Amino acid sequence: MLHYKSTIEKILDLVGIKINGSNPWDIQVHNDKFYKRVLTEVELGIGEAYMDGWWDCESVDQLTYRIISERLDQKVKKKLSLLIPLALGVLFNKQSKSRAYIVGEKHYDLGNDLFQNMLDKRMNYSSAYWKDAKSLDEAQENKLELICKKLQLKPGMRVLDIGCGWGAFGKYAAEKYEVEVVGITVSKEQVKLGKELCKGLPVEFRLQDYRSLNALKASHRKKFDRIVSVGMLEHVGYKNYRTYMKTAERCMKDNGLFLLHTIGEVRSVKTTDPWTEKYIFPNGMLPSIAQLGKSIEGIFIMEDWHNFGADYDKTLMAWHDNFNKNWDKIKSNRSEEHTSELQSHSFISYAVFCLKKKKKKNKTKKKKKYNYTKTMCIKPDSITCCH
Repeated sequence: MLHYKSTIEKILDLVGIKINGSNPWDIQVHNDKFYKRVLTEVELGIGEAYMDGWWDCESVDQLTYRIISERLDQKVKKKLSLLIPLALGVLFNKQSKSRAYIVGEKHYDLGNDLFQNMLDKRMNYSSAYWKDAKSLDEAQENKLELICKKLQLKPGMRVLDIGCGWGAFGKYAAEKYEVEVVGITVSKEQVKLGKELCKGLPVEFRLQDYRSLNALKASHRKKFDRIVSVGMLEHVGYKNYRTYMKTAERCMKDNGLFLLHTIGEVRSVKTTDPWTEKYIFPNGMLPSIAQLGKSIEGIFIMEDWHNFGADYDKTLMAWHDNFNKNWDKIKSNRSEEHTSELQSHSFISYAVFCLKKKKKKNKTKKKKKYNYTKTMCIKPDSITCCH
């Protein structure tokens, strides 16, 4: 046990973090088993030890920033069991059609009240666009307006929203631009609330995996003028990027526009970290520029790339503030055991996720929008726009 403790102390000392120190970023350890758990289980061990009350910290965000900015993860040797998920990610398709609804059940179906109390009034669950905005509501409407302009929407157009969530885009586009929207999601709870929020508008919700879209003979397919996908590609997986793009292509009319909004990785990966896999987005994965480029080759022409990764910091801070401010409302509908776990892992996940963005935003801002087009004509934005 002393060996584990001394090793952790030496590692943390490299970035000025002390065990039981007086600085706000210092770790306060309450269980000596913490040291071995961190060295052997790394990210997952740190997160679960926090949930179990083995350690805490006055300022988790400052602590996380110091750890990530110095790449201490590379200095902590991982045991063999942690390498197994990497091998599985290469050998098996964890985002297969048969597993498509897992993330809906484990994440998006946690309860609509949770997300209503955490997100903006329109319930956007992706990075806001903070240019000239003073609040989360304003910033999220900025993003929706940006998307609509990049798609060059016109009244009467038919739009497909892949990964529609609770219908934030669909509702906005139908109200402001008089278009018809069909949204698909793998979350039953999103469909249920989305239908209520968009009542009376030409917005349709479907509980459907993207791979089954327009899976008919070409002559029977109903195609769309525009396609949009906001914050959904993170659930597709590298083995399926090409399939995803081919699906979008067969759903879109000639000279149409496809706008893709996603978080991106600075390098090509085939797995995610154990903490995110277990507690946040099961089967999730972030795409790289190289992976996206390869996936659209011969299918779409990229017309525009817009990167505003730094805006995710403010968005995460706003969600975290809303979560804490509305905690009494959130926990009132849950058991004591569930609320304790939810509060603990939401806090530590927020800190890690947010600071990962902070660390890399000056190198490659991570929130991207892409516009893809079928033929070489117009431009849109990342957002990414393609023909």
